[in-house]
Amino acid sequence: MSNRYAVIGNPVSHSQSPFIHSEFARATNQDIAYEKLFAEVGKFNEVVSEFVRAGGLGLNVTLPFKGDAYKFAHEVTERARAAEAVNTLTFRDGKVFGDNTDGVGLVRDIVDNLDFPIAGHHVLILGAGGAVRGVLEPILEQKPASVTIANRTLIKAESIAHHFKPWGEVGACGYEQLKGRTFDIIINGTSTSLNNELPPLPEGVFTARTLAYDMVYSKGLTPFLKRAQAENAGMLADGLGMLVEQAAESFHIWRGVQPDTRKVTNMLREVLA
Repeated sequence: MSNRYAVIGNPVSHSQSPFIHSEFARATNQDIAYEKLFAEVGKFNEVVSEFVRAGGLGLNVTLPFKGDAYKFAHEVTERARAAEAVNTLTFRDGKVFGDNTDGVGLVRDIVDNLDFPIAGHHVLILGAGGAVRGVLEPILEQKPASVTIANRTLIKAESIAHHFKPWGEVGACGYEQLKGRTFDIIINGTSTSLNNELPPLPEGVFTARTLAYDMVYSKGLTPFLKRAQAENAGMLADGLGMLVEQAAESFHIWRGVQPDTRKVTNMLREVLA
């Protein structure tokens, strides 16, 4: 019988995880079965416990359950502790192990796939929600020259900056305070692109040396990337590579092999085209 894995979320029907992990398994000769699990809000523990009883070995966790998964785990990694969120659960020897692969997925996409170093560069991150918390520790681990979080509600950005003090210095500001400043890497960690909206960025933050990165992916350019393109940002990227890279890290945690990601990313890009 194939080893069982799944992605759990609400909603979950849109998830590309079964396709990604099935391709990883095929390429690395791993015998797995990967499915989608829907859970009602408030029923996360119940659904996961039933999955484990039925022989499940691991779960990817998507919205809105990453906080539930963090609490459900017996042991968590340092990056999951920093994020206070878990997107990868492993069930072994009667214990539940939690990790967060979002940040390492983002870093690998930027540093390895896009060949754009984070070390020594000035990084601006837009937003102060769970997506931002999930990627900050791996970004700080790269030793950037600076990290700034900009958010509509300043106190939320300041709260995240304070929380991450043990891992590195993080600045916080409102969008209006970005006027006159430029950055090497600007990461959109807000959900504005999902709503066809834009963060209220002042003009001039993008330069010809800036990587504009949207953690959301879509067919064509997101509104954020269109804005960056209009201001002549040097490089544009969406979050599709991050999606595949974080999945590859989960796959490695579960199976002990590191799958090649570029072919799968290209296949997904063709589907979106």
